[in-house]
Amino acid sequence: MQPRLEPTRFFDVRYAAFLETVVYLRGPLHRYCARMTGSVLDGEDVMQETLFEIYRKIDKLDDPRALRPWLFRTAHNRCIDFLRSRQARQRAEANLAVDEIVLPVEPAGQGADRAIERLVIHLPPKERACVLLKDVFDHSLEEIADRVGSTVGGVKAALSRGRAKLAALPSEPVIRLEPRRDPQLVKLLQRYVELFNRRDWDGVRALTSEDAQLQVSDCFKGPLSQSPYFVEYENGKTNWAVAIGTVDGETVLLVLHQGESGWYPAYPVRIEAADGTIQQISDYYACPWLLKAAGRVSIAS
Repeated sequence: MQPRLEPTRFFDVRYAAFLETVVYLRGPLHRYCARMTGSVLDGEDVMQETLFEIYRKIDKLDDPRALRPWLFRTAHNRCIDFLRSRQARQRAEANLAVDEIVLPVEPAGQGADRAIERLVIHLPPKERACVLLKDVFDHSLEEIADRVGSTVGGVKAALSRGRAKLAALPSEPVIRLEPRRDPQLVKLLQRYVELFNRRDWDGVRALTSEDAQLQVSDCFKGPLSQSPYFVEYENGKTNWAVAIGTVDGETVLLVLHQGESGWYPAYPVRIEAADGTIQQISDYYACPWLLKAAGRVSIAS
């Protein structure tokens, strides 16, 4: 699927051109959104919203140099909205305005940015943002203050608190319990995979609700019934298959491509269902960085 002018829920060719101009920013922007939301898939959704919001307002940009800070500032606000909408870390949100005095703790030295990225999920949103922007993305204190809507003093305090909390984390690896699988969803996905790999498109459509929604990164957002989604797969020339898998513990569909050394996961598709019927499909075919950014990707045996 490619951006086109009609119907209206397809992103037009001007949006495709805009995405080309910001392609160099998408990797770091996704890293930031993924670490703020705690999920590479949620991070991609937030980034998609950010890019489209900026695109709609791009005529207000007078200085091209302001595009990067504008993107990060908008992404930060979107991440905060996402966390609040999920009622995540409510107690931490309530404490954001408290300027505690904490002895400064320096980051753990060069080469620690990847570890910091993984650990910041333990921090409240403001501290998480400040540590990410300073110790991973190397933004100045002034830039960070602009991004998170704070002051330089507020950023310093958040950095001190965040670094102190990270330094106090146990040195042993954190053992995460795997999320419980929804048996009903797994059963639905198994049927979806069976029909999809058989190219039984009528059968696949029968699994979706009448008002099912579709989001295809960089291309489409709207009712599944108004898209040529399955037709595009039917007409595609790539040798592919679909399997159930996980991305950082979340059950998803993985689209597999065939290479010289066998089948490999190319990108995920997120399925949301209710009462045994598919309500939402989110296809990330245009996001090659997604699986690379994930900590764990596995195909169900």
